Amino acid sequence: MILPRPVVDSSKTTDSEPIAAARSLLSASAVRERSHWILEAAKSDGLTHFRVNLDALLPCATLVAKETRSNYPNLDVPYHSRWRHFETSAGDLSKTILGMPTPGDLEYCRAAIDLSVVSVLLDAGAGDTWCYRDEITQTQYERSEGLAVASLRLFDSGLFSSDPGQCHRVDSAALSRLESSPLQSGLQVAEGNPLPGIDQRVTLLNALGHALSDHPRTDILERPANLVLNGIDGDTIRADELLSHLLRKLKSIWPQGFYYHNQPLGDVGCHPAADQAQLGSGLVPFHKLSQWLVYSLLEPLEWGGIIVTELDGLTGLPEYRNGGLLIDSGVILPVNPDLYDQPLTPDSEPIVEWRALTVALLDELAPLVRNCLGLEAHAFPLARMLQGGTWSAGRRLAKEKRPNAAPPLTLQLTGTVF
Repeated sequence: MILPRPVVDSSKTTDSEPIAAARSLLSASAVRERSHWILEAAKSDGLTHFRVNLDALLPCATLVAKETRSNYPNLDVPYHSRWRHFETSAGDLSKTILGMPTPGDLEYCRAAIDLSVVSVLLDAGAGDTWCYRDEITQTQYERSEGLAVASLRLFDSGLFSSDPGQCHRVDSAALSRLESSPLQSGLQVAEGNPLPGIDQRVTLLNALGHALSDHPRTDILERPANLVLNGIDGDTIRADELLSHLLRKLKSIWPQGFYYHNQPLGDVGCHPAADQAQLGSGLVPFHKLSQWLVYSLLEPLEWGGIIVTELDGLTGLPEYRNGGLLIDSGVILPVNPDLYDQPLTPDSEPIVEWRALTVALLDELAPLVRNCLGLEAHAFPLARMLQGGTWSAGRRLAKEKRPNAAPPLTLQLTGTVF
């Protein structure tokens, strides 16, 4: 059973309201605020699909703290980032391709940003059966690690560059003309090795190429790195400012992105409990891949001498490892257990509820985990808790409870959201 998507009542909108609503929803603060509205509804048993057991939060925090100490005994936890997935049992594969970063090396920074962008956009769920066999390391990788290593090899091959003499770059020309066949081949997609949403992934990269060409530079072909760096004035930028810059520039690239009165909003869902807003009532933004991108840009920007500040201006990521942790640890409970067996699309109301609760409950979880570890917020922001942390604990519980480490809900993956 696929539940119908709610319809937003637009009968009272004015001509300028959709534009204002779009602006207000393209921010991390909107993600956090509206997710907490959903949590408040859950606390009074006001949701249709899920309820929350707040008594389970402390045991969940204890579990996450234990996982963090196991993964990082000295509590020197790095950022949750795409760059962690390049760090494999065979070594840090990104360094074998790009070399070691030199502080202030802007060209290294640009190459690392380009790699981050394409790798993150290819990182939506790989499903339970797909895998990638890396011939160089003679190692098989699955899920996020598999997509990371595969995207790294594609980047190294020059697939995303229109200049054969400069493989380690990404540009609009190469992305715009990218076809399905080379991407499928590079990702080793076959009848016996299916990857959900392969066509949507191609469409997403094509759309990124078109978006980049809308912001031309006269001296060089437009690159993702240029788009990122052009939004930074000076050597620091707040995390939420960087996210808003990227959301404004990339809001139209998402194949399944939500449109409100012809205004593209990207990763946004609908829920009746989000009815407290004057603008965009009933809409719940998430911007998961865009926030994952910002987390994954922290280190490349640092290598270029740019520091991203106020990291907790971002939210925890509303994806199925963090959300799965909260279900498997008993913090989030389905109103009807039959929900576990229903195939659910990313825009369905149960998934919107689950993702919103995940964002809000990660905020509730963070101070409890810090207290367990004896760390202050400045030393252990969400970016480190997710890495330590919730994502790892969510995957471990999934492995213990279900074959193939599947998430607790039956997701219809599209290749561009989770």
